[in-house]
Amino acid sequence: MNIERIRALRGPNLWSKNTSIEALVFCEENERLLDRFASIEARVRTAIPGIGALRATGLELSNLALAHILGKVALRLQVEAGSPVTFFHVADNLNSGYFRVVVQYEEEELGRAAMDEAFALIQAELKGEHFDTAAAIARLKALYEDVKLGPSTGSIVNAAIRRGIPVRRLTQGSLAQLGWGSKARRIQAAETDSTSAISEAIAQDKDLTKQILAAAGVPVPRGFLCPTFEEALDAFRKLNRKDINKGVVVKPSDGNQGKGVTVNILDEDHLRIAWDSAKPYGSGIPMVEEFIPGHDYRFLVVGGKLVAAARREPPNVIGDGKHTVAELIAIENKNPLRGEGHGSALSKLRLDDIAKARIAKQGFTPDSIPEAGTRVVLRNNANLSTGGTATDVTDNVHPELAQMVIQAAQLIGIDVCGVDVVCQRVDESLEAQGGGIVELNAAPGLRMHLEPSIGKGRDVGQAMIDFMFAPGETGRIPIVAVTGTNGKTTTVRLIEQILRYHNLRVGFTGTEGVIVNGHLVDTGDCSGPRSALKVLMHPEADAAVLECARGGMLREGLGFDMCDVGIVTNIGEGDHLGLNFIDSVEDLALLKSVLVQNVKPGGLSVLNADDKHTVAMAKLTPGRVLFFTSNPENTVVAAHKAKGMPVIVHDGRIVHISYDGLEESIDLADVPLTNNGLFTFQVHNVMCAIGAALGVNVPFDTIRAALATFQSTPDTVPGRFNFFDHKGASIIADYGHNPDAIATLVNTLKNVPASKRTVVISAAGDRRDVDIIEQGQIVGGFFDHIILYEDACQRGRPDGETLALLQQGIAQADAGTPPTVMELRGEFNAIQTALDQATPGSLVLVLIDQVNEALDYLKQHTVPAKRAA
Repeated sequence: MNIERIRALRGPNLWSKNTSIEALVFCEENERLLDRFASIEARVRTAIPGIGALRATGLELSNLALAHILGKVALRLQVEAGSPVTFFHVADNLNSGYFRVVVQYEEEELGRAAMDEAFALIQAELKGEHFDTAAAIARLKALYEDVKLGPSTGSIVNAAIRRGIPVRRLTQGSLAQLGWGSKARRIQAAETDSTSAISEAIAQDKDLTKQILAAAGVPVPRGFLCPTFEEALDAFRKLNRKDINKGVVVKPSDGNQGKGVTVNILDEDHLRIAWDSAKPYGSGIPMVEEFIPGHDYRFLVVGGKLVAAARREPPNVIGDGKHTVAELIAIENKNPLRGEGHGSALSKLRLDDIAKARIAKQGFTPDSIPEAGTRVVLRNNANLSTGGTATDVTDNVHPELAQMVIQAAQLIGIDVCGVDVVCQRVDESLEAQGGGIVELNAAPGLRMHLEPSIGKGRDVGQAMIDFMFAPGETGRIPIVAVTGTNGKTTTVRLIEQILRYHNLRVGFTGTEGVIVNGHLVDTGDCSGPRSALKVLMHPEADAAVLECARGGMLREGLGFDMCDVGIVTNIGEGDHLGLNFIDSVEDLALLKSVLVQNVKPGGLSVLNADDKHTVAMAKLTPGRVLFFTSNPENTVVAAHKAKGMPVIVHDGRIVHISYDGLEESIDLADVPLTNNGLFTFQVHNVMCAIGAALGVNVPFDTIRAALATFQSTPDTVPGRFNFFDHKGASIIADYGHNPDAIATLVNTLKNVPASKRTVVISAAGDRRDVDIIEQGQIVGGFFDHIILYEDACQRGRPDGETLALLQQGIAQADAGTPPTVMELRGEFNAIQTALDQATPGSLVLVLIDQVNEALDYLKQHTVPAKRAA
């Protein structure tokens, strides 16, 4: 068994809506369809006791291959690591020995690692060698803890998902985008994109924060910045007068998470330890401030509202009369709720210098054995990040105290703010009890509110989403996705123009690049999911129109979770068949149906009723269906309309639209792209665009106006039926590259009068032989003169092979008079030869390969046509 390729399907895909790892696995003949794997299955069950059945329901043992075991083990190892994944699937081709093992992942890095560990486990079992499953699971657990979202960010992301807001992580850390395009927002941990850098800088400067709060009458403790220990001593003596013996607090002036904080310091020896502990953090300038007796409280303010409050208790252990303080700490750190960093509900306890100094004040050392019931405090600050615990007190907060902490957050300008308060109780105002606000935090941890040790958890992630997005808002922009064999690019450009007429800034993708709001963002073939994301991540995109090619769907899935409108133009018989296990038109149709399966509920699927494969997709979509047809007698459309469902019917020179009570018609004389309806393939594209525009609520008058001005030029739709004039001849450039597209072009050109018809053609080498031969048959039966060229499109075939296949097809063509044929080297050489041979009244179809370069060449050597024909 060998894993030949691993892909991460990062969006809805051929197998599932889940993000998944797809491994292409080859199994030798003796590794499939054999009962010998019963022993392997038993050994794997022993290695991973909770794995369950290793085969899909109904799969007999005689059909169990190693690939099936691999998929189940890779899934189970992620579960053992803590990831809530449930889906796996194995698609086999038993004759070839290739299997596609598809395993859901939550975190891509964990999914890949689990697949590697699963492969290593099976290899070890096959060889009879020991595999340390426990160690593998431990590695995966550590990886999962490292890469998964922490509880703070996770609570916000989960709340966004519940609201239907799309989420995309921008880093392996906590930076994430919520929503698409111009409606997107960003968070980093519990900080939003609306917190200004100035406000954050003020909050980090604890001394400046106190100055601003004090100037507004907010009670804060007095304090001093102490770059040297001598200054710290002086501040200590000012604040801790002998007659008061109030104590001081030492902390970094710009620290976070309680690092380097020591409270209630009563003597100079303890002060030295505390100052040394604070100095390594932040700017290296500790602060000494007066100690306010009372409890440590954290108030969470979101968008000017108090949404949670918790009393924080310092980390401590309780003696049992048997174990030392160090042993008690080690025992408590085995609590499954405690973990490293911020990924767990509680953090592990620390036995550092601060802790040793604090327990010494209580008369203990790490080796002391406290009596049963004795509470040993490890540090006085109660941050959860240093091992503290929390009790929810939200429902007890006095209105005046709540207003005070809200005011503090607003004074500094922080929309999501953790306000640290020291006071005796929360059911009184601060003034009444002499408490104070000691610190503000611009990116507060949310763990203590989500999962307090005592009391009710608060859904503060939901509070943040409610603040960032208005009621009912999902952060989504309209998404129109287009797939099919032919017509995708023109349809995308038509929709883009209509949406622009609707005053939207549009981002669109296609085989010629990515354009957002009229600006070129990327060039090349950009019809895949990564290009789609370039639009969806762009802040100027009010709407997205995305061409979705088969290759991108296979490699990574869709670039979005769902779309408002999904369009399937048609399913061609010869489009990329024989590549990547897409061997039949049924396989291709199933792949293309991924798009309509991921139309949002209530959205619209626009389907070609003249194509049986797209008609069959209607039952797969969760949205509504709009059928379009060029056959007024189409029974599918008639039955659909009889049910009150939307349809678009092309009848001669008129297109009739029936949509949600709207009954309209468009005379194709008013749609220049269609050449008075003679170019039927362009009429199909127009019908798709009308359906898409209606699906995103564009007024019909806007649709009509946009269609009236659209022309198929090298600038608007490069390589799609572009007309040029040359010496009185009509030159047409098109990127037709499969039999269906070429047949459509030929049928259209039958309506264009010409004294002589010439075609310039090559064939992409990655097509099947039968497809290349068919292209030759099509052109051989229509054109008078054929110029074959060979250039960059060979794609791995040896010189002369594609031309020989085209010649074979031309020879088989049903033509009254056989065409003349010539072979040339080089695309531009072939184009120039056709131009040189053109005569007034003749027609030349150039099937271009290098689209932009060929169009530039034609622009230089011809003139743009004044009209389509």
